[in-house]
Amino acid sequence: MNTVAGGKLKVGVIFGGRSGEHEVSLVSAKSIMKALNPDKYEVIPVGITRQGAWMVGVKPDALLEYGKSGSRSCLAFNAAGGGKASLNCDPSNKGLMLLDKPKAENQVQLDVLFPIIHGTYGEDGTLQGMLELADMPYVGCGVLASAVGMDKTVAKRLFHEAGLEIAPYKEVLRSRFRSHPDAVISEIEGELGYPCFVKPVNSGSSVGISKAKNRESLQTALTLAAQYDRKILIEAHIDAREIEVSVLGNDDPISSLPGEIVPCNEFYDYNAKYIDERSELKIPADLSPETIEQIRVMAVKAYRALDCAGMARVDFFLERGSNRVIINEINTIPGFTSISMYPKLWEATGISYPELVDRLVDLAIERYRDKQESLSTVS
Repeated sequence: MNTVAGGKLKVGVIFGGRSGEHEVSLVSAKSIMKALNPDKYEVIPVGITRQGAWMVGVKPDALLEYGKSGSRSCLAFNAAGGGKASLNCDPSNKGLMLLDKPKAENQVQLDVLFPIIHGTYGEDGTLQGMLELADMPYVGCGVLASAVGMDKTVAKRLFHEAGLEIAPYKEVLRSRFRSHPDAVISEIEGELGYPCFVKPVNSGSSVGISKAKNRESLQTALTLAAQYDRKILIEAHIDAREIEVSVLGNDDPISSLPGEIVPCNEFYDYNAKYIDERSELKIPADLSPETIEQIRVMAVKAYRALDCAGMARVDFFLERGSNRVIINEINTIPGFTSISMYPKLWEATGISYPELVDRLVDLAIERYRDKQESLSTVS
């Protein structure tokens, strides 16, 4: 690995992006950059605007103001310089190119990248594909796990194949719903009934999710979900507690103690997560030792089913009455603010926030080096 003088690793923290979770990403990035030990790392902020422009040296707060005003004058670059940039996909020259600088000064060399863009164009494998082309070490899951983790129905099929229990569900294409709405609604009523949950297949942070209790609200929920993705997921309602587990590692992942979400609203929607601030996080969850062990084992099983790396948060339902553990979904770039469930669960398990960030950078480098052992050409 290349390092700067003094042995520091140059870590590019990528945040923002063309996502409905843009603001959440900025808060996560601020927490990560604060936790990266300045004695070990030189942190290079890499902000991506809502329009998709890459900016090197811009701080998260400045990027937020840029998103509101659209005025470049509000951007504050660090002392080392920066500006509009592009990822250099030439593996022989790893890093970023500053587009507004002369050629002799336009290179920003990096040792490892820490993507913390939640949702589309960051968590779904698209950014990971770019980083693979650039031959850059990066934190978190690779292209496959990122893409599959974002696609909730494909993930469910892999979970089921791995022997994990999933809730009854139905997938509907947006085009079919728009052309045959009555037929789609009748099928859902017959197969799943009410209440049911309607979600865009590819989204995060509960964006576009609704609970439907009758035909009218189902029509509204399907219309909303169709605004966010071409595939719509409808799930049967389960009377359950919401349990989450953090997983960390590459080939030998470990799982944290589980935590419980007690939503302030009828379900854990976007407002309950980020706006109302009345939802309760119980860390660790009040569960029997047997149930804790079962859920931790299942979380690692789900992680491996998708071939995850680095980190992920696995979400479960614990059905009331039966205590059945049902997997809900996996998040390959979970919220990473100082109060987010992923780092909080690790704190409860014995890994502090700064140590967690350290481990993730180490895992990124470990995975990169492991990949270098594989031949990419035939000699």
